[in-house]
Amino acid sequence: MSWQLMLNLHPLLFRQFLLEMRCYLGLLALSALAISDGFRLPTSRSFAPLQSTPKDDLSDPSASESLSNYRASLPLTRSDSSIEQKRTVMKFGGSSLADASRIDHVAQLIKSQIGLGNRPAAVVCSAMGKTTNNLLNAGDFALEGRVNVDALRTLHLATIDEFELGEHLRTEINSLLDELENMLSGVKLLQELSPRSLDMLVSFGERMSIRIMAARLNQIGVPAEAYDSWNIGMLTDSNFGDATVLPSAPETIRKIFADKIDPNTVAIVTGFIAHDPNGKITTLGRGGSDLTATTIGAACELDEIQVWKDVDGIMSCDPRMVPEAVPISSVSFEEASELAYFGAKVLHPIAMMPAMRKRIPVRVKNSYNPEHPGTVIKNREEGRLVTAITCKRDVQLIDISSTRMLGAYGFLSTVFTAFEKNKLSVDVLASSEVSVSLTLDKKHSVYSGHSLCDDLREVADVKVKNNKAIITLIADVTRSSEVLATVFQVFMRQGIEVEMLSQGASKVNISFIVKDDEVVDAITFLHACFFEDNCLIEMPCPSPEEEYARDFQP
Repeated sequence: MSWQLMLNLHPLLFRQFLLEMRCYLGLLALSALAISDGFRLPTSRSFAPLQSTPKDDLSDPSASESLSNYRASLPLTRSDSSIEQKRTVMKFGGSSLADASRIDHVAQLIKSQIGLGNRPAAVVCSAMGKTTNNLLNAGDFALEGRVNVDALRTLHLATIDEFELGEHLRTEINSLLDELENMLSGVKLLQELSPRSLDMLVSFGERMSIRIMAARLNQIGVPAEAYDSWNIGMLTDSNFGDATVLPSAPETIRKIFADKIDPNTVAIVTGFIAHDPNGKITTLGRGGSDLTATTIGAACELDEIQVWKDVDGIMSCDPRMVPEAVPISSVSFEEASELAYFGAKVLHPIAMMPAMRKRIPVRVKNSYNPEHPGTVIKNREEGRLVTAITCKRDVQLIDISSTRMLGAYGFLSTVFTAFEKNKLSVDVLASSEVSVSLTLDKKHSVYSGHSLCDDLREVADVKVKNNKAIITLIADVTRSSEVLATVFQVFMRQGIEVEMLSQGASKVNISFIVKDDEVVDAITFLHACFFEDNCLIEMPCPSPEEEYARDFQP
């Protein structure tokens, strides 16, 4: 039967014939490619009749099976079925991406983690090394009349050359650097650097780092694609410098990952930056890259969110202060939030909120020691007497004593109104009917003649004490008597005076205010008692009846 006769007799039959021929030719090309790579497709094949649809659906089961077999033969899509697969999001900060050697280390780490069953749906990257600080400095220099991005250009182009990543990437990075230079020239001419302009300025660091990381991953055999965060749905309000993720963003992120991003491709996403509804670049403030990672992990309901740092997880205290500090295997979200607030380098409390709401564990791991399990932040488990010790140094202690008659109402209201008026944030507070003691971070210090003192002069005497420190024990507050007994005996033995005590409403922290020059000794001796079995006093031991009552209470 001739082609013309077939078309005249039955146009639909002719269309079906062409579709089958297209599929057959495609499989021939695939077979040739597979054989050239040492893989042979099955020789026997049966073709199911193709259904003629408006979308030319070529869903032949045999073809799909062959394509799946071919993909399985590739190094990166092959996985050991005996290894449990864990869907994760990984976040790497600037110190982990400082230069070409660190970029390569992280790329190899991601590849090895995939081999161990940790398949990242996304990898969130900060800017390389000190790039963000250098961008801010470049903005200051532009205001002074100098425009120079040579150091930034050298860092990024040298990394590309180190790996021989190709002219296409080099052109793309040069284009971003040229755009940066043009922006700085505008700052120089206008003599203006608004919060919106600052957000755009610092965004260049993340935008360059993800493109280099994606290119390096592809070069070593890990399929990866770079995404500016707004292209995967990361939208915020227009509060430049400290933007808030919009409530609609998680659902948008989920849909984009489900519908538009290949699950076998690692999405390399910019941390810290986003778009507002008008398409302007925003930044997420402190802990912004961590927040990007937890937002993606929660939106996609992944198995785990991994934050890679340069320590073996969360430590029992600052190892620079106490070398005997030990890693903590797990903490609750509440404990991690308190640790972060009182000085420990953990995720910012805001960054933990998306994971906490969706009950997704966050694991803090060491990129220099990936075999270490790190610390898991998850829902609260069994209580420990003390989980960790942290401190906040160089704070002010302010004592406010009422000059009104005993029982006069409105004293506390007046005090808190004065702090609100002066935009002062309080760290730790203890109060009674006629007095309030509280601490202020050094960023909010009060001095003689400060407007706060003027606002309170009519109702209270104000005394400001400098050079203080907050020691915070993350502890099981239901056992506070045991904790306090040990702490005060240690302090008494060492002659350390407690100037204020506060037990947090969160039920996981107890804070002590001491002199700043005594804080190292205080933490060293407390750590020896609670973590090293080397206490200089005898630790209180509950009776068996007390232990039973505590462990098996209804």
